Amino acid sequence: MIHSAMAAPIPPAPWGLDGIAPDFNNRLLPEDWPRFMPLSQNAITRVPALEKGDVVKLINGPEAFTPDNEFLLGESAVRGFYVSAGFCAHGIAGAGGMGAAMAEWIIDGEPSLDLWKMDLRRFGGQYRSQAYTRARTVEVYSTYYDIHYPNEEREAGRPLRLSPTYSRLKELGACFGEKSGWERPNWFEPNAAAADGLAHPTGWAAHHWSPAIAAEHLGTRQRAGLFDETSFAKIEVSGPGALAFLQGLCDNDMDRPPGSITYTQMLNRRGGIECDFTVTRLDDERFFIVTGTAFGNHDLSWLRKHQPDDGSVNVEDVTAARACLGIWGPCARDIVQPLTDADLSNDAFPYLTARRIAIGPVPCLALRVTYVGELGWELYCPTEYGLLLWDTLWQAGIPFGLIAAGYRAIDSMRLEKGYRVWSTDITPEDNPFEAGLGFAVRLGKPVDFIGKAALVAARESGTARRLRPLLLEDPNAIALGGEPVRLSDSSPAGGGQGGGRLIGRVTSGGYGYTIERSIAYAYLPSDHAAPGTTAEIQVFGRWVPATVAAEPLYDPSGARIRA
Repeated sequence: MIHSAMAAPIPPAPWGLDGIAPDFNNRLLPEDWPRFMPLSQNAITRVPALEKGDVVKLINGPEAFTPDNEFLLGESAVRGFYVSAGFCAHGIAGAGGMGAAMAEWIIDGEPSLDLWKMDLRRFGGQYRSQAYTRARTVEVYSTYYDIHYPNEEREAGRPLRLSPTYSRLKELGACFGEKSGWERPNWFEPNAAAADGLAHPTGWAAHHWSPAIAAEHLGTRQRAGLFDETSFAKIEVSGPGALAFLQGLCDNDMDRPPGSITYTQMLNRRGGIECDFTVTRLDDERFFIVTGTAFGNHDLSWLRKHQPDDGSVNVEDVTAARACLGIWGPCARDIVQPLTDADLSNDAFPYLTARRIAIGPVPCLALRVTYVGELGWELYCPTEYGLLLWDTLWQAGIPFGLIAAGYRAIDSMRLEKGYRVWSTDITPEDNPFEAGLGFAVRLGKPVDFIGKAALVAARESGTARRLRPLLLEDPNAIALGGEPVRLSDSSPAGGGQGGGRLIGRVTSGGYGYTIERSIAYAYLPSDHAAPGTTAEIQVFGRWVPATVAAEPLYDPSGARIRA
């Protein structure tokens, strides 16, 4: 991109689309006076004295921008070949730190810091298209100096990846967001009418928000919600060496009977969480991994990086081959049971198990899991059946008050249940004990796994910090992530009036419409992480009192998911 010294009313000019000369080092482009003139006029308007200045030289040079304004770092698909590029306007400021991080990455095989936002694996296969990459990059550079509100959605290059239910979602009034090229419903605006009188966020959190989120949250908790989750990344690991391969990567025990679902993490050598997902054992030599939409390329790369070279393990991305619909809520079984010959009772189909069933005429792999904390299933079917599966469930659910729901309701419900999000709540810098995921660790399994030694050392030395939920006193104050947390003045260690000691930062936050409280998660020192500890969170310049709570905040016994 051609860089300008200040915001311009004209779009940026892509350059080098046909390649860059190999000797283009320390060189500039020809002077571009027509492009400079509007900038000059704007500058004179702001600083009139500039009109009397002489223009000695016009410097015109290219600048490397990525489609999301962040650096491009990490190991490529070619083992041992590393990339350090995309150093745009803030590249000079980050040069020293990034140089150290890349040296560490190359020498040790992994960085000690969480560099996910700069990791080249955040970009999927769609960025091999020059047209798509150009459109996204032009947009992001054109709005470089704009005010960007939370949950802002980019528009360039859309729509690209569509679920088979896309037409139905549009008919139902979906307000779409985008992630990894997928069009996904954030919420369904017609549902907003059912949310009169419910809590409204204030400040920046009120942007890109709808009361429909509250209606979908409560509709799922009280009746049932239908969610299109086709965008979830799906990976199949198979072959005679598949079990041993996953045992050596996962901290949980993968040696469970076919039909078992295991929640697990894959760790780096320091015990930090590199991947977080569920693994379903389909048969003795086949495993089905489901991970977040944005993390598929990252997790796939981590698996392939450690894949043995002897052909005993196959790792395949099957995301596009399978649609996925989630149906959850107390009425979920009542809706689905008449549609199948399979016994969906709790005894016949318990929590964290999988079965192949038919929903009407649609063959499905049904996983009894939840990311919202309610009874229900994720239903995976070949993509060509996806629309029929939606229509079948939707028609069956109308008498039960089934509601179409989006990803923002999922996020609200998962906060109430304390389900973690990789890249915010849990990162390569956090180990499972700190993150409250020790229940998923099996140090005693007969196979060593990457990161085990670090976890053993962490357990012996004790956990210095813990991820905890805090409930804010002001229900309209919504933490969005990154806000500082300090001990309150009323705390014995608070430090008195004028502000207590800073003890952490918010990882993620939002509003829980069932518990009717504003929720924020943060890593806190272990001696200040007990439920009942008082603290304060700075939300848009205002210190809001908050209290550490026991988790999960909703359905602590887990009775609803095992109903």
